Amino acid sequence: MAPGRMETKPVIMCLKTLLLLYSFIFWVTGVVLLSVGLWWKFMLGPYMLLISNGPSTAPYVLAGTGAAIILFGLFGCFATCRGRPWMLNLYAVFLTLVFMTELIAGISGFVFRHEIKETFLSTYSDAVMKYDGRDDRSLALDGVQRRLHCCGVHNYTSWFSSAYFPLSGLPASCCISSSDCSGAELRNATVAAQKVYRQGCYELVTYFIESNMGIIAGVTFGIAFSQLIGLCLSCCLSRVVNANQYEMV
Repeated sequence: MAPGRMETKPVIMCLKTLLLLYSFIFWVTGVVLLSVGLWWKFMLGPYMLLISNGPSTAPYVLAGTGAAIILFGLFGCFATCRGRPWMLNLYAVFLTLVFMTELIAGISGFVFRHEIKETFLSTYSDAVMKYDGRDDRSLALDGVQRRLHCCGVHNYTSWFSSAYFPLSGLPASCCISSSDCSGAELRNATVAAQKVYRQGCYELVTYFIESNMGIIAGVTFGIAFSQLIGLCLSCCLSRVVNANQYEMV
């Protein structure tokens, strides 16, 4: 066996090991995205009625992207073991597409964050105005107020102009303590002020978005640029195999 080929073997084995490790991590991120997409669809579905005017495609995009990453992660492992240049190049193309998609999604979310906040303000305000305590959007609104310990859009007075307040007062989900909050008290604006949460839900949600925007952006771009590692590894392995005409067993 030629000395050049002998020297190339450790390089190829090192690249294969690193690419296999990367492909496994890449596959795990696909499982995570698929799980998040399904969780979003089935667990957070009702709450999306308060964020968007129409059905959200976000959970389907996450689940679809996760499923595609799972398949191509497995393909990446197979391509690495086989060592076929065309397979490695195809894997590199897919990683490039994933990188561009995640980068565009991250930039779009950061640039249009104010529009997202305005849409949330509009849809949440509409949900308060049309609240009846029975439909899906009303139940989702109750869930938000209980979980976040908030009441109304900007504060509890947002409910005073709703169609629900003249008939039933503030919703029970605004109560600090359900055992110390009667229907008669909720219909009395002065008394209810001492029984309900004072902070509005819109402020809590937007504060969370603003305070964590740096972390969210950093994680998004970090995941996106991690694709470049796999891209470089697959291209390097393909070039080394081509240059030395190395045949894998």
